[in-house]
Amino acid sequence: MEHRQLGRSGFNVPVLTLGTGTFGGKAGMSAWGSTDVAEATRLVDVCLEHGLTMFDSADIYSAGASEEVLGGAIKGRRDKVLISTKATFRAGRELNDVGSSRFHLVRAVEGSLKRLGTDHIDLFQLHGYDAKTPPEEVLTTLDTLIRAGKILYTGVSNFSGWHLMKALAVADRYGLPRYVANQTYYSLIGRDYEWELMPLGLDQGVGAVVWSPLGWGRLTGKIRRGAPLPEVSRRNVKASNDMGPPANDEYVFKVVDALVVVVDGGKVEIDDGVEDEVEELAGVFVVAVAAGAVEGLWVVGQAGSETVMRKSLPAKMSIGVKTGISSPGLSGSGSRRTGLRTAKV
Repeated sequence: MEHRQLGRSGFNVPVLTLGTGTFGGKAGMSAWGSTDVAEATRLVDVCLEHGLTMFDSADIYSAGASEEVLGGAIKGRRDKVLISTKATFRAGRELNDVGSSRFHLVRAVEGSLKRLGTDHIDLFQLHGYDAKTPPEEVLTTLDTLIRAGKILYTGVSNFSGWHLMKALAVADRYGLPRYVANQTYYSLIGRDYEWELMPLGLDQGVGAVVWSPLGWGRLTGKIRRGAPLPEVSRRNVKASNDMGPPANDEYVFKVVDALVVVVDGGKVEIDDGVEDEVEELAGVFVVAVAAGAVEGLWVVGQAGSETVMRKSLPAKMSIGVKTGISSPGLSGSGSRRTGLRTAKV
């Protein structure tokens, strides 16, 4: 398993991470999945066998059940895994059960630690931007939690460029820990990340943890122009579709038409147009993952001018994969080989 430094930090993480949004299946999240502890334990077994050691969750995933299932699956082997989780969105009915206030973040971290069955979180991310809480309060709270050993590194998600830059400026002004990760949507059919957040990350040392590089299941290779949807597909579930990023069908088909991926005996053939398209995504190691009702989990990526394909995990299991973590390197920051490259599927 390849590892990379997370942002401008000394923290090394695997290039693949397992997302646990499918764990639990409660509070309206059953459309994503309902993996229980037994199934999750098997997934963790498979991941660890292949060097995939990082697992991501959030306090709102299945109203906390996702973290509980993950905690059960890693019980007795906490020292072998890295855990990232998130908080900010509403997690209860009380007035202060939302946002990034000191009150809510401290309670959110304590709750996550209890559900995960651990004494620390390796990467804690703000799940969204809270415009009501001053960044000084947010960052001093996170600093306190870091000093207490309850969280080790911090990041954000669903921030705009100015949200993130303002927070980094405040951190620099007061000597507070900087965010080193940005969990963001990025795929061949959703490239808004390139406008502000990618150059900001390259400049400021914020690694990108890219969620859904397969465009919410649209780029698995199973959805083609003029062909019916597969019987087993999240595209058939309205609740799942409604939770994902929108994409115009014609644009999706235009991108898919440009991709010809043939998996045959471990070999991959990719049209020249695809290599040109992927090569444009400077700063991100693009990974396409197909899992579930396929014979194995295949990972296709672009490293410089080389198209890489390998069989990563045995499959026939429904999983939420996130491709792992990269950042500006200490040398050659911004180059294709050492630039910002992290993905979460």
